[in-house]
Amino acid sequence: MASISPEELATELLHQCLRGENYSSELLRTLVSLAQSPNLVEAQRASSALFGIVAEGLADQFEPRLCDSYAAMFSEVLAWALADFESSQLRARYQRVRQPRRFSGRGDSIREIFVLSRVTLGADIAVTSLCLAAMKQRFPGARLHFVGPRKNYELFEGDREIAHAPLCYRRQGTLLERLSSFFELKALVDRAGVLVVDPDSRLTQLGLLPICAEENYFFFESRGYGGQGHENLSQLTGRWLEETFSVGRIQAFLAPAESLPPADITVSLGVGENPAKRIEDPFERRLLEHLAGKRRSILIDRGGSPEEAARVNRAIDGLPQIRAWSGAFAPFAGAVARSKLYVGYDSAGQHVAAASGTPLLTVFAGYPCQRMFERWQPHGPGPKRVLQVSNPDPAVTYEAAARAIDELL
Repeated sequence: MASISPEELATELLHQCLRGENYSSELLRTLVSLAQSPNLVEAQRASSALFGIVAEGLADQFEPRLCDSYAAMFSEVLAWALADFESSQLRARYQRVRQPRRFSGRGDSIREIFVLSRVTLGADIAVTSLCLAAMKQRFPGARLHFVGPRKNYELFEGDREIAHAPLCYRRQGTLLERLSSFFELKALVDRAGVLVVDPDSRLTQLGLLPICAEENYFFFESRGYGGQGHENLSQLTGRWLEETFSVGRIQAFLAPAESLPPADITVSLGVGENPAKRIEDPFERRLLEHLAGKRRSILIDRGGSPEEAARVNRAIDGLPQIRAWSGAFAPFAGAVARSKLYVGYDSAGQHVAAASGTPLLTVFAGYPCQRMFERWQPHGPGPKRVLQVSNPDPAVTYEAAARAIDELL
């Protein structure tokens, strides 16, 4: 067993669930033990495999039965990692809170509302922003808080009705580091007169961690809600909010406090730490050359990692008409909202454009199944071209992208 790598352990656990088999508790315990290793490098590697391969691999299928697999597996993980919990109790609670129910209390009894971040920027626009909009509509007298990282809150900072409850989640941390925010979150929201809306947040490990009394907690199981249907996540979130809180029609939105100077065309080559979403060279260079030939002002985001910045720098080299931005995402999002065209991979930028009505082209590659492609479709009022890439040939993809850009412009 010791010779098996964390990645191999995680992959086998995932495949057992995908095949409809019972997962091996022995393999899971081995992986969790590695994730709690005193050796930091080993612990980070095993934790990345546990979350990146197993948890995300199950979630990305958007298959209702795999929600059960996740709940069974990760209730064990939490019970092993946090001594106060028993896996059977966590699992039983999850089965209760996952059932949609209508809010039946008095609206004026709710003093504060805490909407939990999805941690990733794109999901906070496509999903969490609708929760915020619904709470503003349904409980106008309550104080509304966005709970999550600062960079995510910056997408809504310009809205004075939304306060920030800072909470850090270590996406690259060890198992215990990722779970450490639980105690702070519970202390924040487990009070009388408080309502919590959880849109399938990693802060609660997708609804498994009991952060407050169940009657005050409303959980949207985005991975299973909608069943075998083809709606995207924004549509499903809106439906759940209407059923749960009796709100009228709502839309995704953003309200950054600052915006970069506008440009006609905005571009992001970010892939959200998933290299499978990227089309290989020379696609990005040819794409930007095509855009530069339109003789429009162009703004591109260098992204949040040295690797992404290096890719962008190579792609824009010798194209002086393209302005590059290095910094926080929210000001760039403000520029996307005011641009005449957005171009990028499946990432946060497409959801900004969709919510703002900006015409957009999304190059959508690297998805594990058709339902994930359907769920993460950009949703909003503007014209859209979603280029579904199942065979990521750079030349073929470029030709299709160039035609879509010409149509949108």
